[in-house]
Amino acid sequence: MNKTKTIVEIGMLGAIATVLMLFEFPLPFIAPPFYEIDLSEVPVLVGAFALGPMAGATIELVKILINLIINGTNTAFVGEIGNYILGCAFIMPAAFIYKQKKTKTNALLGMIVGTIFLTVFGCLLNAYVLLPTYAAAFGMSIDAIIELGSAVNGNITNVTTFVIIAVAPFNLIKGAAVSIITLLIYKHISPILKGNR
Repeated sequence: MNKTKTIVEIGMLGAIATVLMLFEFPLPFIAPPFYEIDLSEVPVLVGAFALGPMAGATIELVKILINLIINGTNTAFVGEIGNYILGCAFIMPAAFIYKQKKTKTNALLGMIVGTIFLTVFGCLLNAYVLLPTYAAAFGMSIDAIIELGSAVNGNITNVTTFVIIAVAPFNLIKGAAVSIITLLIYKHISPILKGNR
């Protein structure tokens, strides 16, 4: 019964996360408009805290797969794989730390560490994989993408400054927003997910 309940909860949280992916908004003061933030990691992180890190990784996968089925891909799955890696880079450290001792302090520490991982992995993945992939997918050069970044912040002049000035703050803001919302709602939702275990 518990295994079936867990599978249903993973599917439900993955579906909620997919819906939240549809509500994206740009941070025009930080990054070019094609960088849009969403709060789809909130149900993933809630599930990872309540059901464990591996369940969190599975919810992230369900979210990506449902979105892929609904919206398809124009990056030959590289964007989706990148989104999965970045989602896991955020939720897995947070969930592992919280699992050791389930306190508010550990939850906060986990989310801080997860945000740092998200930011570091986000910078590396964007610099070496995602920016070149998106440039190719949209028939642009890397220089054209840098120019879009430069229009937002004149200090962006190359890939390195792009990821430091645009990508890093973008991911820090996303990690902080998801963390704050999760802290506010987790205690109200977790009893439902953990009930009858």
